[in-house]
Amino acid sequence: MQAIAQTTSPDEAPVDGAPSTGNGDLGITPDVIEECEILIVGGGISGVSAAYEALKMGRTVCMTELTDWVGGQLSSQGTSALDEARMQRQLLYFAAGYLDFRQRIQDKYGIRNPGDCWVSATCFIPGDAHNLLWEMLEEAEDEGDGELRAFPSTVIKDLEFNADGTIITAATAIQHTPAPDTPPLNTEPLSAFIEDAYRFEDSDRLSKTTIRFVPKPDEDGNLPNPSPWYVIEATETGEIVALSGVPYRLGLDARSPLNPSSPTETGDLYCTQGFTYTFAMERTAEPQVYEEPSFYQRYRPYYGYDPNPRLADMDVVFTYRRIWSELPRPEERVFGVSVPKPGDISMQNWVWGNDYRPGTSQDNLILTHDQLDAAGQLDPGGWLGGLRTETLQAGEELALGFFYWIVADDTDSQLGEGVKEPHPNHRFLYGFDSPMGTEHGLSKYPYIRESRRIVGRPAYGYPQGFAINEIDISWADFRDEYYRETLSPNAYRTLWLGLAGLDTTAAILNETPPDEIERRTRATIFPDSVGIAQYAIDFHPCMADYPAEAPGNIERPGVRQAHGRAYPGQIPLQALIPQQIDNLLVAGKNIAASYSAAAAYRVHSFEWSSGAAAGTTASFALSEGLFPYTLVDDLPRPEPELLALQQLLQANGNPTAFPNTSIFNLDWEDWAPW
Repeated sequence: MQAIAQTTSPDEAPVDGAPSTGNGDLGITPDVIEECEILIVGGGISGVSAAYEALKMGRTVCMTELTDWVGGQLSSQGTSALDEARMQRQLLYFAAGYLDFRQRIQDKYGIRNPGDCWVSATCFIPGDAHNLLWEMLEEAEDEGDGELRAFPSTVIKDLEFNADGTIITAATAIQHTPAPDTPPLNTEPLSAFIEDAYRFEDSDRLSKTTIRFVPKPDEDGNLPNPSPWYVIEATETGEIVALSGVPYRLGLDARSPLNPSSPTETGDLYCTQGFTYTFAMERTAEPQVYEEPSFYQRYRPYYGYDPNPRLADMDVVFTYRRIWSELPRPEERVFGVSVPKPGDISMQNWVWGNDYRPGTSQDNLILTHDQLDAAGQLDPGGWLGGLRTETLQAGEELALGFFYWIVADDTDSQLGEGVKEPHPNHRFLYGFDSPMGTEHGLSKYPYIRESRRIVGRPAYGYPQGFAINEIDISWADFRDEYYRETLSPNAYRTLWLGLAGLDTTAAILNETPPDEIERRTRATIFPDSVGIAQYAIDFHPCMADYPAEAPGNIERPGVRQAHGRAYPGQIPLQALIPQQIDNLLVAGKNIAASYSAAAAYRVHSFEWSSGAAAGTTASFALSEGLFPYTLVDDLPRPEPELLALQQLLQANGNPTAFPNTSIFNLDWEDWAPW
């Protein structure tokens, strides 16, 4: 394993479709040129799983990652508590690589749930996930005779295209290391160096190596046709989506029959799901003393237990995502798990604690196309990561302040006076050997719940571009008066035609009234499914006003309307294929999905499944000499090569449907995720 070591839719107003960069004309001579068959940008869960499958298929894979850990949610983002639907977990019905990872966790600790947390069946130390995933990549490399060229602490700066802008022909990257006589990486939080990491020039803090990624020719010096290589977008915030100029969505969708629970008729680019800097804290026998952070009073009005008084208990909060609890454990129980004892370690990821939830044009984290354009980030060489650095810093401060609130404060923004007491018997864990692996104690990267989501290509039934929508998976009661009141009569009827299932044609021909249409009780079945996903539609909504932490601020009204159960769903190949660029695939939270659907398609097992689909599809396309879009461009007519891809995925242990998925099977009650 080789590494460079220390050297539009009318609803959501997608971006302009023209390539946004200067086609590589930067006047920069790279320090290193790297050849690969597949370039994976982002080493999170979906990036790792894409690499895992491609390596087993013998490919030369280059993978970049902003941090120095692979695994994203599992590791560098610190959310090492597996979000899983109950029935899917009981049947162990996941992608093979994800199952392998789960088993390795159990083998390492000798127990399935080393944290004895109650939010999940498996909670563990984030750094262990990085190590286990790295082992899996090494074994996949050996098994398939592939080659992984991994580039930690590396970002993509620019893309190059062919003359008509349909093929990415090269990518320029920057790898950073500590400048001489400066502290190790992960000494400062992300906001302190992220913009520096995207600049070519060495700085007082970082030394830079410029890398140019290009396609790898065969032994005769020839490049594959029709594409010389494939690029997989697996970043946490859709960086390549923005850089490449493909249409995408961001924030709330406009209310429509496909996404009827949206609180807005026009959409809102700035109201994205909250992001979280996680941290770890240890229960101690003796009280600890901490100084109030200088910024604490700014964020103090935000902190609280939860509107649900059942959660107003520090033992409940601590055990929620407890990631380590040594045996033996107390017999006394709280929420079905053992009460905390000294030495237990908890990872904090709490809505009214370290969730930062900006939602206006003044503080949104993921910059929109217009904001990027105004800031010069879409100019040649201007890309700086596409995030608002000040908001990253605010999220870091909010997280550090939340710990101080836990140990020292007695206020509660949700339940008022007389509820919260100080809980000083906790130690904030920091240092390079701490669970987060950082000197500052926060996760290396924030947990991102929503990314830039591509708009798929126009297709049968999707003239404006393909997407997975709310009604494809939601279990909601769409006969509720809310939908009659917020949708026009025509839109309400269209909603019910979309829910009619086998009766759709008859309902159209007979002009059946909505109240007489019997809804399907399953998710939409996609003929091009390449993976599976199930979780509740789960929101961490943006706040209504600026700034997010302002006293008395509330969640954006109506965002939680779609919150609730979801049917077992599928990941269609069309959701991985962007418009305009033929050799780009997306994975993870970047797939074509509405805001509501993305709220369910964001958890660990989904990211793995989508990455496995992307890595397999890229390798299959290279072997067969085709573009992925040709596998779906004749749907709903049969596509023999699509069937071959699906059979390959299934043979490799990557399900494309849940058990007994059929247009005739309407019995999914046992699959309720909660």
